[in-house]
Amino acid sequence: MGRSNVGKSSLLNALAGRRIARISGTPGKTRMLNVYEMQLGRRERGEVPSGADRAPDARRHEPPPSPLSLYVLDLPGYGYARASKSDRQEFRGLIAQTVARERLAGVIWLLDVRRDPSEEDREMQDQFAARRTRVLAAVTKSDKVPRGQRVRRERELRESLALDADQAIVTSARTGEGIPELRLAIGALITKATE
Repeated sequence: MGRSNVGKSSLLNALAGRRIARISGTPGKTRMLNVYEMQLGRRERGEVPSGADRAPDARRHEPPPSPLSLYVLDLPGYGYARASKSDRQEFRGLIAQTVARERLAGVIWLLDVRRDPSEEDREMQDQFAARRTRVLAAVTKSDKVPRGQRVRRERELRESLALDADQAIVTSARTGEGIPELRLAIGALITKATE
């Protein structure tokens, strides 16, 4: 989730390790909720008794490991100025309904490293707080600023939005910076949601 042109589709593709979302150079192309199923790994087989307790063909009757997967919801960006008033209202309603989902593990909130938080960003933050939504901030487009400015900008965004240090990860879909760390953080977010 993030404002228009923050790099949602590019980051989604980087997380998946392949192209699953269509990328456009034109802001505001995502007009509806897109749902992607992403596999995280495999469930382990159940323990089989060893030695004399195990029948010679016990493994044949064991179910194979099954994939662990999650649904990733890709929403239209908020704050797109060229969208009509009714479209912006629809997008807000879609976002509000998504944040209110009972089984929502959390939100990956995309913030452009080059931009200060907007009024729409602050409104989103208020929605997250009101619903007590778990939030992980992916600070996108790090390849667009010099290395020395990345850490400073990430800190400024965290402080401005009152995010904890472990809630923000600097990323670049283009270079792959922060993508492995973001995958791990998403896994931790899901684990916390299921405890």
